[in-house]
Amino acid sequence: MTPLPADRLLDCLDAGSRIRLFLDYDGTLADFAPTPDEVYTDKALARLLRDLVQHRNIHLSVVSGRRLRHVQRLVPVPGILLAGTYGVELVTPEGDVRHRLEYDDVRPALDSVKPEWQALLEGREGFYLEDKDWALAIHARFADDMVAERVLNEARCIAGEVAEEHAPGVFRLLGGHKFLEIGPRLAHKGRTVAYLLSRFPWPADHLIFVGDDDKDEEAFEVIQSHGGLAVVVAPESRSTRADYRLSSPSDTRHWLRALLARFDP
Repeated sequence: MTPLPADRLLDCLDAGSRIRLFLDYDGTLADFAPTPDEVYTDKALARLLRDLVQHRNIHLSVVSGRRLRHVQRLVPVPGILLAGTYGVELVTPEGDVRHRLEYDDVRPALDSVKPEWQALLEGREGFYLEDKDWALAIHARFADDMVAERVLNEARCIAGEVAEEHAPGVFRLLGGHKFLEIGPRLAHKGRTVAYLLSRFPWPADHLIFVGDDDKDEEAFEVIQSHGGLAVVVAPESRSTRADYRLSSPSDTRHWLRALLARFDP
């Protein structure tokens, strides 16, 4: 499927449209930080998100793979539904924190994987181990390609064996470009969107999800099954389920401002 330019989507909306908008963060609203534990509040983005959430015709959620406390620092705007670790942990628009799993059902297996991954990465350049509390991730975008492939394959074997030994059927492994993550099966943006639509209903004329990677593609599928539209953020056309495309986080921000202008010309 070849997605259309996202400006075409604006033509489908009018000043009376009620929009339920789901946004990814990294790669969608902002460029990637050097490491996932570097958290910088972007004041211009915070103002934009504040304008969106304050509009009576927009219901806004941010669904991120980052841990929740990082998402809260990145999006310091009241009234937005925030989902961290792909939706395992949530903050409601009223500020209530909710966990969709018991932490003690998840952490023991991760505590067994973590030292083995640390030993595997020790002394290797270009790798970063992220501990999200509910999940562990290896980032290898600064590593040599061949080394990254070999190390991530070994890490995958380690994680698969430990997870099945400690908690069969509870975890899944997430891949990506020079990336590997072990987390609970509920850490799934598609399942999270379905959960949010069910538990936090809002009468919308349009459902829209904007995201950039394979984890967002899982959400695209659910949004589309509910009659909604998906927007991928990618510098060039690629294989995707998305209906529309933006080329960069900067373009996403421009598009969101244009969306607001559509309501208040």
